[in-house]
Amino acid sequence: MTETLRCKQIKPVFSPEKIAVRVRELAEEIDALYGDEPLVAVCVLKGGFIFCSDLVRFLHNKNLEVDFVRLSSYGRGCRSSGKIVFSKDAETDLCDKHVLMVEDVVDSGRSMRFLLDVFAARRVRSLRLAALVDKQERREVEVHVDFAAFQLNSGFIVGYGLDYAEHWRALPGVCEIIVEQPEK
Repeated sequence: MTETLRCKQIKPVFSPEKIAVRVRELAEEIDALYGDEPLVAVCVLKGGFIFCSDLVRFLHNKNLEVDFVRLSSYGRGCRSSGKIVFSKDAETDLCDKHVLMVEDVVDSGRSMRFLLDVFAARRVRSLRLAALVDKQERREVEVHVDFAAFQLNSGFIVGYGLDYAEHWRALPGVCEIIVEQPEK
């Protein structure tokens, strides 16, 4: 049985305009680091798809490839289940290429630590992480975000690709939601 989502409140956190400025700035930093070295941007689905799309459109690397992985740990709740499901792997040969993981939010770090370890074992030239939002205070395992658009201390956020139980991904900015907990 699927529970009905009841949003008590939704508060804007990052406007579409603010996001656009930060994504462009991150692209400039990434371009400055890699130049035209072979680079594969690996988007973590589903949440990272809008951020990744905007980010790669601002990159000027002539040797850029894009690939996708799918990882999940939240299911239909606001907290990580602790169980990581790796349901889609990259298809690109990553050996001797620079790899940039592109993620929506890094909070506990468990999913990203898992994914970074998997990709490090593939003899990549370098491995770095770009995230729309870095929630360091929620970190349970060590993960370094090389390119963070924003830092955020608390709140469950949706929009710009981020969701709550597959809802609110299409919001143009990032918002915090407060959801009523279902009665038991």
